[in-house]
Amino acid sequence: MSLQGKTLFITGASRGIGREIALKAARDGANIVIAAKSTTEHPKLGGSIYTVAKEVEEAGGKALAIQLDVRDQNAVSAAMKQAAEHFGGIDIVINNAGAINLAGVETLDPNRFDLMYQINTRAVMVCSQAALPYLQKSENPHILSLSPPLNLDPKWFSTYAPYAITKYGMSMLTIGMNQEFEKFGISVNSLWPRTLIATAAVEFSLGGAGKALFPRSRKPTIMADAAYQILISQNRAVTGRLMIDQEILIERGITDLDQYRYDDSGEELMVDLFVEP
Repeated sequence: MSLQGKTLFITGASRGIGREIALKAARDGANIVIAAKSTTEHPKLGGSIYTVAKEVEEAGGKALAIQLDVRDQNAVSAAMKQAAEHFGGIDIVINNAGAINLAGVETLDPNRFDLMYQINTRAVMVCSQAALPYLQKSENPHILSLSPPLNLDPKWFSTYAPYAITKYGMSMLTIGMNQEFEKFGISVNSLWPRTLIATAAVEFSLGGAGKALFPRSRKPTIMADAAYQILISQNRAVTGRLMIDQEILIERGITDLDQYRYDDSGEELMVDLFVEP
């Protein structure tokens, strides 16, 4: 199976995991809509919709860069329309855009919670809803959100419940949309990393500690490869699941996970949030 000729609408694709998924699909000859806020390279995070568009085309895909704030539902609808008109449809929506703040209820500014909720949870609903008319016309439509399994161990709520709520909301939408969109033949899944992923966003959000954790992390290519295995599945063969990256890879016979390590230091990998050791 291949993603050749398929159109992927990826939010937050100007860097990190979204960029890696875009490049993986581009190597198949896919059409990639890079929908993100950054039109110029971030001084600390790097990357923009235009730098990734150039990389997509160099990798063999076709690119459409759209500046988009996923909090703006009218802008999302317009972006979906523009993408569908440009490429003749939309086959896959990847809800990759995200916001993180690990403060607890005692100290978190409510405005920061609103930001996380709008970019994480609400955007999944807004983007999926706006894409629905186009996905219904696709031969093999998919919605994939980057959100975790619903682990209700109290330890995940004890210090950063506000963030947990917004990410779990994404996963709950996956479960709900899988049921609701069955009649349209749309596969709906979530994907989450087993380990910390070495991205500029992690480095930036954790300050100096972030870079120090990279030897205990995997490269974002593991998420791209896992997403690819989900997206090439046909006829809702894989749907309604909240998956961990390495689990879907192992299911598909990809067992060499050392290739995804950030380096060959041999340090013990650090498990990500919401994942049991």
